[in-house]
Amino acid sequence: MVASTSTQAATFSAQRCKRVTLDIKIVQDAADMASCFALRRVVFIDEQAVPEADEIDGEDDACTHILATLHGDPIGTARFQLKNGSMKIQRVCVSPNHRGKNYGADLVNFIVDHVEHTGSARRLYLGAQTHALAFYKKLGFSQYGPEYLDAGIPHYDMERHIN
Repeated sequence: MVASTSTQAATFSAQRCKRVTLDIKIVQDAADMASCFALRRVVFIDEQAVPEADEIDGEDDACTHILATLHGDPIGTARFQLKNGSMKIQRVCVSPNHRGKNYGADLVNFIVDHVEHTGSARRLYLGAQTHALAFYKKLGFSQYGPEYLDAGIPHYDMERHIN
């Protein structure tokens, strides 16, 4: 049994070491903001056919943006803003060739940790594309309300309360 525990610990450590080069930060300059917009263009406009007018919605200046880089290359982004006392998470995306590696979860968890640390809200909420419901449920979000279309894509609202 000890050998199995050691093997599991070594595997976990090895997995963490492979991801140690992932850097997530709050965007502070125009170059990083441009990287966020470029990622969003690839994922939402090009891949999902969201109209540019819907994607570039005029709310970016009111939001805090985060950027994830791997070996210095931008691979994911999200934005969040305080609305009516709750933190709204939006535009969570990871580049197509970096999906399935928990980087999206890292982005959301970064926001949750930031909100917890700053005490800026006790509730987080988001509109999840229906294909991503299980992803957000694993991160502690609960679905509420009816399905709706946003930019022609089916969504459900989800929320998570924090202490």
